[in-house]
Amino acid sequence: MKRIVLTGGGTAGHVTPNLAIAPLLREAGYEILYIGSISGMEKEIVEKENIPYRGISSGKLRRYHSVENFKDPFRIQKGFHQAIKILKEFKPDVVFSKGGFVSVPVVGAARRLKIPAITHESDMSVGLANKLNLYSVKKICCNFPETAQSLPSEKAVVTGCPIRQELFEGDRNEALRLTGFKGDKPVLMVMGGSLGAVAVNEAIRQALPLLLKNFCVLHLCGKGNVNAEYEELEGYAQFEYANEELKHFFALADIVVSRAGANAICELAALKKPNILVPLPSASSRGDQLLNAESFKKQGFSEVLFQEDITPELLSETVLSVYDNRQQFAFAMEKADFKNAARNVVDLIRQYSK
Repeated sequence: MKRIVLTGGGTAGHVTPNLAIAPLLREAGYEILYIGSISGMEKEIVEKENIPYRGISSGKLRRYHSVENFKDPFRIQKGFHQAIKILKEFKPDVVFSKGGFVSVPVVGAARRLKIPAITHESDMSVGLANKLNLYSVKKICCNFPETAQSLPSEKAVVTGCPIRQELFEGDRNEALRLTGFKGDKPVLMVMGGSLGAVAVNEAIRQALPLLLKNFCVLHLCGKGNVNAEYEELEGYAQFEYANEELKHFFALADIVVSRAGANAICELAALKKPNILVPLPSASSRGDQLLNAESFKKQGFSEVLFQEDITPELLSETVLSVYDNRQQFAFAMEKADFKNAARNVVDLIRQYSK
């Protein structure tokens, strides 16, 4: 049996692609170990999938001044030595990273031990963790052709973003049971990302009087963001986060409002869900979501609303417009191939296993 270490964390977007390739890796005969941060959100997600998990010390990328920034190099150094110990014990044939700061010491340890490593970048612009990992990896998998063009040609491979097969297996009736919807109106699903999005949540709730005239609204609002004031509102269902339920919610959704994280939008495209993207503003990110959204709009997969421009009226009008033109969006996504990314990544991993 071959062995592989998966790593990545900080947000669900740095974990779910790893979970998408896990069944294919098992099918190919790999024993899997996941290395994440000691107390990161990835720990709970991974352990639910019955994948052995080891935690290490990790830094964090902050785009603001903090005394913690001065402590991070020491945390990363500690994580590096912890990762070396784990890799020596587990003896993997290959390491696969999905990015996030916890991956940096793991990929660095793999290079020290001469274990081949591969990383994956979902966004159009390469994140800082993957910029640091680039020197140590054999290949960097990309989601967008534009990304590959900005990287060393001998390392960049356009694979697409792995999508969990289970997302295609949802049950609409189960989603109706979970939400309490009657099935008499089309359903608008709102996704703010695994940590939620305060601005998106507020915009949706302000627009509810207009939206609920034509749609039921299924709102994934993030941990701690459920608002009891709206609990009894007919046609509106709110959840902090969806894990097992997500496939059912996708089966029910006719149109989706989402942040523009690469993993989320690739899932929407693979499922052919007409969507409206609300990218994170450049002031609160490195601008990757703006680039992702621009690419998807250009390809005809999505409509885009900028957070600073949203009003209840504009949001409601855009939702109606996208719904009325849903077949046009679905046809554009049908022509693109988003379903084979997981297989592409696993084929590359098999190629670089010792």
